[in-house]
Amino acid sequence: MLAVIAGRGTLPAAVAGAVSEPVVVCALAGTHPEGLDVDLWFRIETLGSLLAELKQRGVMAVCLAGGIDRPAVDPAAIDAATLPLVPVIQQALMSGDDGALRAAIAVFEGAGFAVRAAHEIAPDLLMASGCATQLQPDVAAQQDAERGAAIVAAMAVADVGQACVVKGGQALAIEGVFGTDWMLGSLSARPDGSGGVLYKAPKPGQDRRADLPTIGPATVAAVAEAGLAGIVIEAGGVIVLDQAAVIAACDAAGLFLWVREARG
Repeated sequence: MLAVIAGRGTLPAAVAGAVSEPVVVCALAGTHPEGLDVDLWFRIETLGSLLAELKQRGVMAVCLAGGIDRPAVDPAAIDAATLPLVPVIQQALMSGDDGALRAAIAVFEGAGFAVRAAHEIAPDLLMASGCATQLQPDVAAQQDAERGAAIVAAMAVADVGQACVVKGGQALAIEGVFGTDWMLGSLSARPDGSGGVLYKAPKPGQDRRADLPTIGPATVAAVAEAGLAGIVIEAGGVIVLDQAAVIAACDAAGLFLWVREARG
């Protein structure tokens, strides 16, 4: 049996819907996945008890899907089953996103669960390489995509983010702790007018079983609002939710969506 550790958005529902057998849906208190009923609510302070409950229910594998904010931890609320995990939890909360997710994966694996990637369970979440939109990337956009790939690779060293905006070889914005939507929103009053690309890719060397970058129709709307020319994502490395709607939205807004093969 599979348990989906569900965060925000529609990705958890897409994963659960791709499984033929019943799944156990778990969510951190205060986090509400879209279109999915939650079977088990938990807090970080009771994570050990959640692991025990999943074992009792016959769960053999887990999938971490959707966005989760870092919670504040109340030391007085930590239960006995979670006490042995406190050092790992503390390390995770002080780490960057990749470090935190590696720690989370280690907790589940240490408890005897296999950790499965969302795109392993639902392969259709990944788009084929190429450009399915009416608009195609021009030479300038291709050069900006190359620059974007280099910027995301450099960001990975500091475990910062998985996206950036590039125009004319210059970084207009890079993704930080507040995420892609906030980054794009910060360009609403950009002084250079319009143009440029959103580049999104996993960090080189990251564990792709969790936190694979994701885009959807809301991303397209934010890109259009930011005045960009298009979106570039790494082939095999970025989940695209509601793909038909994403392509239609790009076409309606006059944007391109290029699923670019990684170089090197």
